[in-house]
Amino acid sequence: MKTQNYQNHRKFYPPHHFILLPLLMVLEAYGIYKIWDDSENQLIWILFSVIIFLIFYLAFMTRQHYALGLQNRIVRLEFRQRYFEIFNKRSDQVCEKLSFGQIAALRFAYDEEFKELLYKALNENISGDEIKKSIKNWRPDNERI
Repeated sequence: MKTQNYQNHRKFYPPHHFILLPLLMVLEAYGIYKIWDDSENQLIWILFSVIIFLIFYLAFMTRQHYALGLQNRIVRLEFRQRYFEIFNKRSDQVCEKLSFGQIAALRFAYDEEFKELLYKALNENISGDEIKKSIKNWRPDNERI
């Protein structure tokens, strides 16, 4: 596995991203094409296209909703734990001041950079993307999907 950094930290699930969703997009395009090409069965092709679109939408949103919702809760919990380990204080007030994007970005920084970037996030309100770009020594998160 390559060393994780800002350029390669996103992850894909091949059966979902490269098989199911492209197949549904092809079927949707074919259905839309047939609406205009097969006027005799136009209503059937419209129904086919609507059903394929709904399946595509549900497949995309369900996977995103459950996986990301759970992972976001875990990222917040990890931030709270890490904050407590570093500062020996509860993180309630700090968490209220940070966006989820900032919290998520901070997990890629090792402890020394974490402290510096947390200070910037709180006092200069730098975005999560700015935090990620500022990290000099990337701490990989190989478990995120």
